[in-house]
Amino acid sequence: MTVQEEIRVKRPVMILFDYGQTLVNEAPFDGVRGTEAVLQYCVENKYHLTAEQIQQEAAAINGELGRFDPARRHLQQVEVSNHMFTAYLYESLGIKLSLTGEQLDQVFWDAASPGRPTEGCTDFLKYLAEQGIRTGVISNISYCGQVVERRIRNLFPGHPFEFILATSEYMFRKPNRRIFELALEKAGLKPGAEWQSGALLPPVWYIGDQYECDIVGAAGAGLFPVWYTGAMYMLPESHEGVVTAASWEEVRTILEASEKETRGR
Repeated sequence: MTVQEEIRVKRPVMILFDYGQTLVNEAPFDGVRGTEAVLQYCVENKYHLTAEQIQQEAAAINGELGRFDPARRHLQQVEVSNHMFTAYLYESLGIKLSLTGEQLDQVFWDAASPGRPTEGCTDFLKYLAEQGIRTGVISNISYCGQVVERRIRNLFPGHPFEFILATSEYMFRKPNRRIFELALEKAGLKPGAEWQSGALLPPVWYIGDQYECDIVGAAGAGLFPVWYTGAMYMLPESHEGVVTAASWEEVRTILEASEKETRGR
């Protein structure tokens, strides 16, 4: 289902967003560059390992854990926080750093994968604020919550996100319904199921770019999902009954239709 098709919508009370490739486009991940930045804070490197060698070990560990496989990532519904991962990685390699876990995340992420707002997102968030529509973020991410929140708030200064949930802080990953239920509890809102029978949509929407984690996960928790494809590197598959938007202008079209529907009832 696209925004051009007729859908009955009710104005959302709140919209929750995914982070990566939805709110923010990240540069292609470069783990070696990130590790080089971290090694500037090295106190001891027992085996004189290079950034490339450290990243080879990181990749081997991730392979054993089954992380980051695009075809299977949605099956990993328990988060491995970077704090645990990097503590094991560096200490097992005989490397000591003068960084706290939070500082390590910040240094590595900033160098490995800087981000910028997706096109039109800043204006769309301004529109939501003007309309009095509440916002929050749920991100499947291993970096610590303070670092994730700092990046998002720096990229969207002044926007009143009520909360930014990083799965590194709460164990469960999307599509597990528990992380969505936590967001609803924080917002003081309830899920809705009316839209699933073709009636009006629930008061909380979720916008994300990953089908299994964001769309299936949000729907399973009683939120109304919108599949944002504007930042994807390839065309998504077609899924019947899914509202898809390729730009924030298209999402705004859905919202404006919801305003008309709400006023008409």
